[in-house]
Amino acid sequence: MEEKLFVEWDNRYSVGIPAIDEQHKELFNLTNNLYSACLQGDKESGEYFKEVIRATVNYVRFHFTAEEKIMMRIQYPELEDHKRDHESFVKKVLDDVKAFEEGHNFVPNTFVRFLRDWVLTHIAVTDKKYAEYILNLKKRGLLRGTLTQV
Repeated sequence: MEEKLFVEWDNRYSVGIPAIDEQHKELFNLTNNLYSACLQGDKESGEYFKEVIRATVNYVRFHFTAEEKIMMRIQYPELEDHKRDHESFVKKVLDDVKAFEEGHNFVPNTFVRFLRDWVLTHIAVTDKKYAEYILNLKKRGLLRGTLTQV
């Protein structure tokens, strides 16, 4: 029997920038890996969960930097708000990771659900806004070529 994914990529999440879409897909993969670690429930899964959390934090930082560079390049007017969303998310995740590593009140399933919900909402709402801005620039002939990480 095939294991059901906790969160699945769907093209409706595409922002139309291949490099960013690939990064979003990787965020889905990391979320699924964290969910799988939650299901195991033994000491080894705790170590695996720690590894995946660290990888997720590093990847999220990489991804947010890539997005923000693109937004700077196109002089996106809502860049500062977007950055604040990113910073708030990273702070929450780091606070949760610290609680987990120090043995404080931490529920892995709750964390993974938060991660999934935040990523889906952020892509569907906030990232779609800058994607529409980019599309509008292209339609007006103000942006040529492809956008990749700067």
